[in-house]
Amino acid sequence: MRVADIALKVRSKNAGPFWVTVDIFCGTAEAFSRLSRLQTAAIARLYGQPEQLLKRFDIADLNVIKISFPRPVVQGSRDDRDMHGAQWAHLLAEMELGD
Repeated sequence: MRVADIALKVRSKNAGPFWVTVDIFCGTAEAFSRLSRLQTAAIARLYGQPEQLLKRFDIADLNVIKISFPRPVVQGSRDDRDMHGAQWAHLLAEMELGD
């Protein structure tokens, strides 16, 4: 089962020119409980980031999980292929759950 099979929506966006934020909108407390078991280390590997650079916020009152990490290149630079940071969500949405 993938993250997208449980989450209501997974989206990503710029968090300034140096960071990306991926939001997992769980929709229900049950979905939040299942998805909050995602290992931060596994997410870091997925995005090719050191675990200590990920910022993770599990917000139970909103049934949302937010994950931020440094962009591999500065937004708008010549090597930037995703100016708005919108494509990062697809990697996490397709991530297989281990349970």
